[in-house]
Amino acid sequence: MHFLSFFKLDLPIWLSLFFQFFWVFLVVFLAIGGYFMFRKFLKALPKADGKSILDWQDYYIKQTLHLWKEEDKKLLNELVEPVPKLFRDVAKQKIAAKIGEIALENNATEMKQEYIIQGYILATPKRDHKWLIQTLKKKNIDLTPYQHLLS
Repeated sequence: MHFLSFFKLDLPIWLSLFFQFFWVFLVVFLAIGGYFMFRKFLKALPKADGKSILDWQDYYIKQTLHLWKEEDKKLLNELVEPVPKLFRDVAKQKIAAKIGEIALENNATEMKQEYIIQGYILATPKRDHKWLIQTLKKKNIDLTPYQHLLS
């Protein structure tokens, strides 16, 4: 008697297909989850300066938190509206960090609309710029100072 004969099961075809589907489903979803966890891990790794991307984001947000007024926060919330709710906080943090970086580079004493728009453009992929353009047109905000960033 062969030792693997123990594993030979006479299962109904529907149950066999269910098991096969289950294992494929499990492996695919573990791979997808692992991919996103690995991306987060890479962002948490320290760079040459000793700080990670996430550390720098936290730094810029903390340094400029006092500059944000309610209307600025409202504009940022409107700009991240198309992002799915599950990812919205992460997107908002990344964009706010880029805005904070720009404000610190300009030695800002208050948050300006131009910093918010410029930070949004620099922190987001081009496909999201369409939403920015629509939102700014609704608010009658001139886009000409940002054309070089949008192209």
